Amino acid sequence: MSDHTWFIIAMVIYLIAMLSIGVWSYLQTDEYEDYMVGGRGLHPFVAALSAGASDMSGWLLMGLPGALFVSGFSEIWIAIGLLIGCWCNWKLVAPRLRSYTEIANNSITIPSFLENRLRDKSHTLRILSGVIILVFFVFYVASGMVAGGRYFESSFDGDYLTGLAIIGAVTVLYTFVGGFLAVSYTDVVQGSMMFLALILVPTFAILNVDNPGDIFTFQLDNTYGDAANEIAANSGWFNPVSGVGFVTIVSGLAWGLGYFGQPHVIVRFMAMRKPSDATAGRRWGVGWMGLCLVGSVFIAIIGPAFFAQNGDASFSDITNYETNFLDIAKVVFHPLIAGLILTAVLAAIMSTVSSQLLVVASALIEDIYAGLINKSATDNTLKNLSRAMIIIVAIIAALVALDPDSAILGLVQFAWAGFGASFGPVVVAALFWRRLNVPGAVAGMAAGAAVAFIWGGLPQFNVMDKPFGLYEMIPGVIINILVMVIVTLNTREPDEEVVTEFDEATRLARLAESDKNLDIASARDKILAEDGKTVTR
Repeated sequence: MSDHTWFIIAMVIYLIAMLSIGVWSYLQTDEYEDYMVGGRGLHPFVAALSAGASDMSGWLLMGLPGALFVSGFSEIWIAIGLLIGCWCNWKLVAPRLRSYTEIANNSITIPSFLENRLRDKSHTLRILSGVIILVFFVFYVASGMVAGGRYFESSFDGDYLTGLAIIGAVTVLYTFVGGFLAVSYTDVVQGSMMFLALILVPTFAILNVDNPGDIFTFQLDNTYGDAANEIAANSGWFNPVSGVGFVTIVSGLAWGLGYFGQPHVIVRFMAMRKPSDATAGRRWGVGWMGLCLVGSVFIAIIGPAFFAQNGDASFSDITNYETNFLDIAKVVFHPLIAGLILTAVLAAIMSTVSSQLLVVASALIEDIYAGLINKSATDNTLKNLSRAMIIIVAIIAALVALDPDSAILGLVQFAWAGFGASFGPVVVAALFWRRLNVPGAVAGMAAGAAVAFIWGGLPQFNVMDKPFGLYEMIPGVIINILVMVIVTLNTREPDEEVVTEFDEATRLARLAESDKNLDIASARDKILAEDGKTVTR
């Protein structure tokens, strides 16, 4: 059989497995809460891999190795920032958010949590959050579809648009059918595939280089053939500060700030069984991410020497060099094994797209339709409307992704900054600042989103380069915090009911976080036994 036949067999096996999980999850989903957050019963291992797989997306296997290949270790600051941000998110936000969302009227989305936490009777926070989620997730989902189209081109020499359509359709189908459980359990499979691929591909690539010990000196000395020199002739390739200034380093590290505001990541925190599960989740999640990032970096390190010494290897993508992972795998493995390895990219793409589609559906249906338009809607109505919204958003994102030359990393960083700058500071403040009020949260969120959209949108829409070359996350987060604090301190203090619930929720959360045997209900009972007071509304 031809290589393409083996690749197709591997992909079909994978797609059937994903659809099977979707059907199984459908059978486990009775209530609307089950469809959106899995009934708050997610094991920490599942939560960790699901958060990681939905977060990393196709850029981990394609975007990041491509950026490193072209620019060298000056791009490593992104990986460092993400690893630090991931740890902080699990440490600070995960346990407290798991506690507070249950206490705050059992909120199952970020917009509903903010509204319930601050008692926003005007619903401004809910509406603004829904608009922000819709706008930025269109670009985020589009980045996954671009990666899917490139995957299809590289693996099967197929048409970009055909690949985009096939991968988009299957992802929509299992998300449509199974909801949050399908997304979470497929994420575990997909996260495991990504991990194995990022370990195996660089390992076998090293074994296929004539002298593995010379890989580093090859790059420094530029002792490749002409083609390789044309791609990566950079004597400072391994120097993380070579050719870059303070702004570039800070911009890379600033990616870590985005974690606090990613709805598709932090929704996993809400779905855990109990707050104390965040400790185990942090170990699994940060460990998985760290090893995957190391593998991604090594793919870029090995790439120049590998392509220079293997005549059978060639780049499928000579615009952004984002297919080096795929191109290496096709050379070093048997076609069937290579096909299974290549599905790891498909797994990364689909895990992120499915999570994002579900979050958009929840924001528009749970937060706007059920929260404002039809508060008496039945569970079946909400589930069906959510499924319809998944299809609509996927179609819009596909239209954005029609340009095959879109840089995956560029689309991701724009959307990542949008969420980090709009939601991040407000979510953290809602969890830890008792003085926060509705006007402050609304003003900060709107200001952060606007700055990120305008600052990052200038190059995205071919207007001009970013001012000072600074990543939009930084001005967006700073403006959000300043506006939020200034407006909050100069407007009415929150009602006593809000402050009292914050204090009681903080007490409950600390107790539930410190004792691994306690969930929120058990912590409430323990406090009631101690002082006889009603803890929540």
